[in-house]
Amino acid sequence: MRILFTVYFLLMVVCSFAQPSSFPASFVGNWKGTLTWIRPGKQPQEFTMRLNIQPVDSGRYTWQIVYGDNQQDNRPYLLQPVDTAKGHWQVDERNTIVLDSYVIGNVFSSVFSVSGSTIVSKYELTDKGLLVSFTTFATKPVTITGGTSAEMPPVDSYKVLGLQQGVLKRVAN
Repeated sequence: MRILFTVYFLLMVVCSFAQPSSFPASFVGNWKGTLTWIRPGKQPQEFTMRLNIQPVDSGRYTWQIVYGDNQQDNRPYLLQPVDTAKGHWQVDERNTIVLDSYVIGNVFSSVFSVSGSTIVSKYELTDKGLLVSFTTFATKPVTITGGTSAEMPPVDSYKVLGLQQGVLKRVAN
């Protein structure tokens, strides 16, 4: 079991340094699509999402997220480089909240916690468009198992609270 964890860890380290030189240039554009919000025990809901990524200056880009058909929820964030050689970027919400984000392959991702929930965001550039997903789970573990010996580490399990997912396509504006 220890060997399996070691191999997995080393593979993740190697993959994290294999960054494409095309981010964020390949993501630049105006994107639009429908996301589906799925929560346990509730009917799925659909909503429109736009993502506008445009160069600003000195390697910075807009990261403007707009939710709703009438653009009622506009979030004019800023994407800024931290260490591009390591795929490290930040999304500055311009309200004292700054989210560290990382490029791994063709995926731009971040993990953050707020108000007892942890959110994993993922933007994956594919031939179908920009696949977007946000998985939300409780920050506190539901169960902790294992931990019975040095070879069997403790494993935390978390309650999944919801999933938002969809495909955004490039649009003219």
